[in-house]
Amino acid sequence: MSSMSTSSTSPVPRMRRRRPTGEVVLGVDTHRDAHVAAVLSLVGAVLATGEFPATAVGYRDLLQWARGQGPGARGQGPGARGLGVVRRAGVEGTGCFGAALSRYLLAQGVDVSDVNRMDRTDRRRRGKTHPLDAENAARAVLSGQAGARAKSGDGPVQIARLYKLAKGSAVKARTQAIKQLKAVLLTADPDLREGLAGLHNAELFRSCARFADVSQSEGDGEEAVLHATRITLSVLARRIGQLTEQIRDLEDRLARLVERHAPQLLAVVGIGPVTAVTLLITVGDNPERLGSEASFGRAVRGQSRRAFLGHSAVLSPQPRRRPAGQRRPAPDRADPTALRPAHPGLLRTPHQGGQEPTRIVRCLKRYAAREVFHLVRPTQP
Repeated sequence: MSSMSTSSTSPVPRMRRRRPTGEVVLGVDTHRDAHVAAVLSLVGAVLATGEFPATAVGYRDLLQWARGQGPGARGQGPGARGLGVVRRAGVEGTGCFGAALSRYLLAQGVDVSDVNRMDRTDRRRRGKTHPLDAENAARAVLSGQAGARAKSGDGPVQIARLYKLAKGSAVKARTQAIKQLKAVLLTADPDLREGLAGLHNAELFRSCARFADVSQSEGDGEEAVLHATRITLSVLARRIGQLTEQIRDLEDRLARLVERHAPQLLAVVGIGPVTAVTLLITVGDNPERLGSEASFGRAVRGQSRRAFLGHSAVLSPQPRRRPAGQRRPAPDRADPTALRPAHPGLLRTPHQGGQEPTRIVRCLKRYAAREVFHLVRPTQP
């Protein structure tokens, strides 16, 4: 009996208890000068909100602050920082104000999701504040609504995007300059207009560019107007020539970039450097963010819209709405007839079933997106 009491009262070594740690989810509402962040627990409780400058130091402070807002850090004081684990983050505007922050978070091992703006009905009911938008971004990640992973933007695809952006603005400026030059010719002196009539664009621009080489006094009256017209035509023609050189230089850079990093796309019939660049920009520098060819088809809008008629879902002949800025998706640029040798029965079968021609072309675009997906996202061993 005494032995039993002795064993029950023997001192038991105390185990050192570790501080509780937990994962938190970060949500960020991005702006030009400052970002508003919110940290949520895995059960949806708001742990903290804060505002940080949109600078390199601000990005580092934001991540350190989020890691210090774990469930075990509440009430522990400054010494409890670093208890939270940030594995997921929802960021608004990953392609604009939040691009630099997304790149930093991805480099730190955080899975960043692109979050759209909150629902208008929810916004009218709850109001519109920056902390609330950051909270909704984190909740979108928790609920799984933010399924689009952000692009890393740290490789050759980002370089191609910048070149394509500069080329697009140069093309618009050249088109505007050409329209202005021809509008000036409509109101020019008849002798000047008739002397340039019948010339092709290239010859017209060269002839107008040489007007500035002829020295002539401005004078008065009609002579002054004629002189100003010649100078204006010369300035516009030289501007067109400069923009044309810029466009050619950017096209050469894009072609070399595609030949170096994605030559497999150029081997497909119907895909040139412009279409290849568009496909690469759609995928991004981290193609693993697209889990399947269906997600790639939705990204390039190569998929029909599913409409609900009664109790059944059918494929509507109307195409899906394209996102802002993507006026002509890549499958529209590629020639759908390029796939006919690969699928000889593709056109014959829908015709036998009474399908419309627009539906047949959309099916071809879907097949094109399916085949291109395995080229832009090679299967990892």
